[in-house]
Amino acid sequence: MTPVLLDQGLPRSTAEYLRRAGWDAVHVGEIGMSRASDMEILAFARLEQRVCITLDADFHTLLVVHAQQKPSVVRIRIEGLTGRQLAEMLLRIWPRIEEAVAQGAMVTVTRNNIRVRHLTV
Repeated sequence: MTPVLLDQGLPRSTAEYLRRAGWDAVHVGEIGMSRASDMEILAFARLEQRVCITLDADFHTLLVVHAQQKPSVVRIRIEGLTGRQLAEMLLRIWPRIEEAVAQGAMVTVTRNNIRVRHLTV
């Protein structure tokens, strides 16, 4: 399982639900990064080889502008999910995106669609 880093806008409880399912999941609030910039969060995710999961569109933009292949970023475009709902959704969709995020990808998840864009330099 690919390690993941959950951004500040996501429920902190999601990390605990994912850990119970056997994932290596960390929320930025658990590691003192709740006020970190998007660039700092991306740098940490890259260093730790984690996929960043966020609500924030800026993460995809930063990857493109800086021509980076890692870390992969999964942007959730569904607001208001509880920690449990988000964890269940990630568990459900992960088999469809796991290979792409392992190689470097920007993934956008909506209620009806999953869009994957591979990162290449």
